[in-house]
Amino acid sequence: MLRTHTCGELGELNVGQVVTLCGWVDSYRDHGGGLFVDLRDRYGLTQVVFNPPDTAQGVIDLSKTVRAEYVLKVVGVVAARPEGMSNAKLSTGKVELRATALEILNKSLTPPVSPNAHAQDLPGEDLRLKHRYLDLRRPELQKVLIMRDRMVKGMRDYFAAHHFLDVETPCLGRSTPEGARDYLVPSRVHHGHFYALPQSPQLYKQILMIAGYDRYVQVARCFRDEDLRADRQPEFTQLDVEMSFVDSDDVIGIIDGLVAKLAKEELGIDVPLPLPRMTYDEAMERFGHDAPDLRFGCEIVDLTDLAPQSEFGVFNAVVDGGGKVRAINVPKGGEFYSRRGIDGLTEFVKGFGAKGLAWFKCEEDGKLNSTIAKFFSPELLAQFAERLGSKAGDLVLFSADNWEATCKVLHALRTKVGREMKLYDPQAMNFSWVIEFPMFAKDEESGHWAAMHHPFTAPLDEHVALLDTDPGKMRAKAYDLVINGSEAGGGTIRIHDSEVQSKVFALLGIDDATQQERFGFLLDALQYGAPPHGGIALGVDRWIMLFGRLESIRDCIAFPKTQKASDLMTDAPGTVDARQLRDLAIKLVE
Repeated sequence: MLRTHTCGELGELNVGQVVTLCGWVDSYRDHGGGLFVDLRDRYGLTQVVFNPPDTAQGVIDLSKTVRAEYVLKVVGVVAARPEGMSNAKLSTGKVELRATALEILNKSLTPPVSPNAHAQDLPGEDLRLKHRYLDLRRPELQKVLIMRDRMVKGMRDYFAAHHFLDVETPCLGRSTPEGARDYLVPSRVHHGHFYALPQSPQLYKQILMIAGYDRYVQVARCFRDEDLRADRQPEFTQLDVEMSFVDSDDVIGIIDGLVAKLAKEELGIDVPLPLPRMTYDEAMERFGHDAPDLRFGCEIVDLTDLAPQSEFGVFNAVVDGGGKVRAINVPKGGEFYSRRGIDGLTEFVKGFGAKGLAWFKCEEDGKLNSTIAKFFSPELLAQFAERLGSKAGDLVLFSADNWEATCKVLHALRTKVGREMKLYDPQAMNFSWVIEFPMFAKDEESGHWAAMHHPFTAPLDEHVALLDTDPGKMRAKAYDLVINGSEAGGGTIRIHDSEVQSKVFALLGIDDATQQERFGFLLDALQYGAPPHGGIALGVDRWIMLFGRLESIRDCIAFPKTQKASDLMTDAPGTVDARQLRDLAIKLVE
């Protein structure tokens, strides 16, 4: 090795030792007679001093040619820093290296991204992604990737201790209709045929259960060609789990243990088990969303039964049309939001399809007041306040529309006011489960049934009969892990009966011929002694983002894509030459 120690390793026990360090120039300071260099690697910083009499003049002269991000090899003697010059912020802050030899291993152009820049001084993300090799030198990103390595190892160790087998599944598979668009890979050998990159190892892990491998786990790469956002990437990593002879409680229990382990190891948090659970229906009624943030209140209250007692035409028209009048009570929101602030909230909800925003402020005497108060009797307003639990200074925000629209608007409002008013500790972590999702939802474009999770999800035992009579009322053996209002994992118990599976396919508009073409191997396998089985997929990238309290999922991935699914560093996706297209029998059409 070119070095004897790392730049984060030296301490008082090393004083007097001759050591060799290698690293990058984080900063340099010329004090006239000599130079002070902070040498950096992923382990930390060490101050290197080029000063007489410890350093020969030739070495000092060479040191004065170094610049930021030069790669150096330095030999020297470890010495205690002069009294009063220690740096408590550094693990090496009580010592320095007094250089006796210097070798410049490589030079650097002036870096467009400075690894030691403060967050507010960093250039835009596009420039940082273009020069990702510089961005990755930043200690903040290094800490995240080190945490990622540690957490993934913790996951593997946990499942190994519970007798799971780590089994790899193919990346080149068959395109199957599972929801998002597939990334397709053309075959050079079979012209006109395509592999699909896996959206998940779903079918393979079910086959492993049928094959008798009753506890499977894999850190799997997955691919989905879908629109991106801050917490979504076209290629991502799942911790994929499947188990045989289990029900929902068994799968949830295994993941509860994993949550407790990693929360303790990474965050020092003792998480009480079992994690709390609520049904999908309860989550939508109370929070308007299937992944509710439970770090704060502002729960939705239904006022549909009281609203018609008013003379407010908007509420009455909605109720007469079968809609809902629902509201959230924001503690001290009336003091936080001025009239101009409420106008801003009104414009905000219009972006979610609302035509306006009805509101009331709770006055000092406990009475609700608003520009529309004249349409409501004092007795009715008192009933509103009582049901909402309104107190002096609170703000009540309404949504009057169909049930789905009120969920969307009030969830968005709840999230916005919670963040703006700091109604929760951003460092807090809340873990919970949402269970018993609907089996099916109507596809808005086609009007046909679509699987809420995926088409291999088993219904609740008591709902199997509804498959032929009322699919909309069916609830599934499905469960999502929620961390701080983000879906951090989703799973189901699978259908292990080929007849039920075929019925579900048919309901989803997949005819017999297509079933055999796309899923014939699964339907056949289910007829050869398939055990009851189920599992879950945990979003590794999202776990790291949440545990690291990051704003963007891109910050916990070494080489992420932009929101347009491009890699700015390598300029992927790119064009290919004519011979490659000819080998694949592909012709480009403008």
